[in-house]
Amino acid sequence: MGRESRARMWLPGLSWALSLLVTAATSGPSADPSDRASIFADLTPAELGAVRTFLMERPELGLSPSQGGSLAKNSLFLVELLPPQKRRALRFLEHGGARPPREARAVVFFGAQEEPNVTELVVGPLPNPNSYRPLAFKGGQAVPFWARPMTRLEYELLHEALVASLAPLEPLLLQATGFGFQNCSTRCLTYSDIAPRGLGPGERRTWLVIQRFVEGFFLHPVGLEVLLDHRDPDPRRWAVRRLWYNGRHFGSVKELVESHARGDLPLVILPELPARGLFSSYEPRGHFRTPTDAHGAKVCEPQGRRYRLSGNHLEYGGWSLAFRLRSSAGLQLFDLRFGGERVAWELSVQEAIAFYGGHSPAAMQTKYMDAGWAMGASSYELAPGVDCPESAAFLDAHHLLDADGPVRFRRALCVFELPTGVPLRRHFDSDFQGGFHFYAGLEGRVLVLRTTSTVYNYDYIWDFLLYPNGVLETKVHATGYIHATFYTPEGRRYGSRVHSHLLGNIHTHLVHYKVDLDVAGSGNSFETMDIRFENISNPWSAGSRVVQPWLHRQPRRREREAALPLARPVPRYLLFSNPRRRNRWGHRRTFRLQLSSHAGPVLPRGWREERGVTWARYHLAVTRRHENEPSSSSIYTQNDPWDPPVTFENFIRDNETIEDQDLVAWVTVGFLHVPHAEDIPNTATPGNAVGFFLRPFNFFSEDPSVASRAPVIVRPLDPPACSRLEIQRWTPPSPGPCAPPEPFSYNGTYRQV
Repeated sequence: MGRESRARMWLPGLSWALSLLVTAATSGPSADPSDRASIFADLTPAELGAVRTFLMERPELGLSPSQGGSLAKNSLFLVELLPPQKRRALRFLEHGGARPPREARAVVFFGAQEEPNVTELVVGPLPNPNSYRPLAFKGGQAVPFWARPMTRLEYELLHEALVASLAPLEPLLLQATGFGFQNCSTRCLTYSDIAPRGLGPGERRTWLVIQRFVEGFFLHPVGLEVLLDHRDPDPRRWAVRRLWYNGRHFGSVKELVESHARGDLPLVILPELPARGLFSSYEPRGHFRTPTDAHGAKVCEPQGRRYRLSGNHLEYGGWSLAFRLRSSAGLQLFDLRFGGERVAWELSVQEAIAFYGGHSPAAMQTKYMDAGWAMGASSYELAPGVDCPESAAFLDAHHLLDADGPVRFRRALCVFELPTGVPLRRHFDSDFQGGFHFYAGLEGRVLVLRTTSTVYNYDYIWDFLLYPNGVLETKVHATGYIHATFYTPEGRRYGSRVHSHLLGNIHTHLVHYKVDLDVAGSGNSFETMDIRFENISNPWSAGSRVVQPWLHRQPRRREREAALPLARPVPRYLLFSNPRRRNRWGHRRTFRLQLSSHAGPVLPRGWREERGVTWARYHLAVTRRHENEPSSSSIYTQNDPWDPPVTFENFIRDNETIEDQDLVAWVTVGFLHVPHAEDIPNTATPGNAVGFFLRPFNFFSEDPSVASRAPVIVRPLDPPACSRLEIQRWTPPSPGPCAPPEPFSYNGTYRQV
């Protein structure tokens, strides 16, 4: 059946469903900033529950509970906020218009149809929904059922099918590893699954890396990898298609067993694991010269918090913004202002990928696209004093993802002010005679909004940092366990041997961000700037010449001109300006985008899986903003990278003009990771952080941090002796003692509410 036909089958009874549409009631805006920010707030548990109840009661949808039952059912997979359209939100925020209706995005798996598919719905108005309508992707492409993300139910069935299929291998596995699948108690085998799940559209075949289930099991592969075909909704038809053991391929379980029985396949006997002190654990081992069993430096707020946090509205040092933690892709900021003036409409994480290489089939197949694993809903509890300072404000998150009700994730976000350890600016004005004219310095402080995503083995630490001089920094740290495979000598060209039977596989991390800039208004233009050199006659020395730099500005007038390929150097100044607004000195009011990245290509352009990550072709692409281009990726790209419902390249294919337009900057940052012995037990954060800055560039007439009351100015009253000093400061002379923090506590649960 063709794509057009599939698209028409998005759900039964479409005409009846559309008749449910009603006009949402609206109310006027409030002057309260936190109330204005609430139009961007994540859905509350009550709202999530109301959406689920409403959809479950629609007989034409025929929904069943998410847990239990068959895969061939209709079920609700995801509910999250659908942000209001920019046009409607601006009318409310700035012009006294009606409050935009509050709506939800719902993802439904229609598996009980003749032609199963995945459909997205808009449900509203909240808090009491009474209508729904289809939410289409640009171009109207339907999502096939086999492209859906994995669910807990499918994983349970996958485990059962794997255990049953590998039953003939149980004696071999016990002999080689000391662990098994059958009645294993504390000596069980487990697996890590690889994606994409096949080599082309329509497949759902997953390579599984078999591992010993101990602390840090990601680092304990046993040498066996299994390809399991699980496309059919009926798990009785699932089957193992291939196996790989210690460098050799087998067409079936029977073939592997018979090869071993004939003596053609020597087993790799893994050593017994210690009861304590596993190399994959965090338990201390080794020694430093200085003690580490005492607490180190801590962050404290001796006079209370200097930021304001109300609901999802945040204010600090001139900044104000709204934020949310969407289940699908993570942190999303809205209506970012400095000094009351909007700088950006939206700043959000879009996608994070890790593409691998290796000798084993699982390693060479691994191309993780983490939005497909709901990295926003992988925001587990943050530990005070470790993940965030003890003084931080912690916020819970609620997700309705593959569950039969909202799930609470305790302390999923944190906000804290951090001393940077370096002055924001300072000067010592020497008199060059042993004294000075003055010293002035302004302490370096920054406000951090943080969450994490633990997408299986890797942990991403997501930060947005606000500086009091109008600079915003976006940063992601990579940590957690490396994705590792069983060591074979042939694998050395794809990474490093990091333990006796362990290969750390080479991979590239790329992260994609959306930056909807509104620099002094929504009509912006983009240009790049760098230096070139000129060779000119010296005007003050006849016959000699001067070589000097000059500023080369290049306006980028169309989308293709503004797509900067990953394989080429990037101009050092990427400037977004308002052509109709100027600062006091006659310059266009501008913000600079400054990359902190070592990104490189992950696949040749046009290769099969590369079609799912065409945004990864560019350090930066600038497009005209469109409501039907809300995101550069989707939760379906992981399992259908070959023909994904969202193809970023289509955003720039029409090559629209981008002069004096509402612009979106799509930013790619990343790094190549060649694992090494020091990645055991975990990859450490130093050196594994990338991101970008948004910096004012002639946006103001001077550094806006002069508004800070935190500088210290020292002037000698009796120069040059400098024995009597005048010390000026606008904060108390001493911050006072830091109050002792509360005892450490941690819960770690995320349960349905």
